[in-house]
Amino acid sequence: MSEILEQQKQLLVQKEIRQAEDDIVLWIQDALDNTSYGNLEESQFRNLVRVSDTTESAEVIKNFIRYQVGRDNKWGRGEGSLAERIVRDIDGNLKKNAQAIAEFCQTDFKPIWLELIRRYLGYGYRYLKYIRDGTA
Repeated sequence: MSEILEQQKQLLVQKEIRQAEDDIVLWIQDALDNTSYGNLEESQFRNLVRVSDTTESAEVIKNFIRYQVGRDNKWGRGEGSLAERIVRDIDGNLKKNAQAIAEFCQTDFKPIWLELIRRYLGYGYRYLKYIRDGTA
């Protein structure tokens, strides 16, 4: 019986995550449209997406972003930079959304937070592709 309840809870979590997707897409698009960064290559953003897919830690993801900032200026530096905005969204908008979903679904927020981060970065990769190769 508890296995069925757990499955129902997970379905509810996935439903809530899907309902948050519009906000997630808008946040990353706004970040890419309204922050400073250099000639950020799609492959660099894809590497960030890969890191997010291979860790269970938001801190590891933020550490990778900061490492990239230290290597070159393609992510921007300081206040108003893409790197700073992504970290701020991870610790702000995405975390708050994950906490609200977890509270509503009565479950642990960390896996939800990581899923929101992964989606945010994945949508960012897509939007960067559009900016670089599309009609933007």
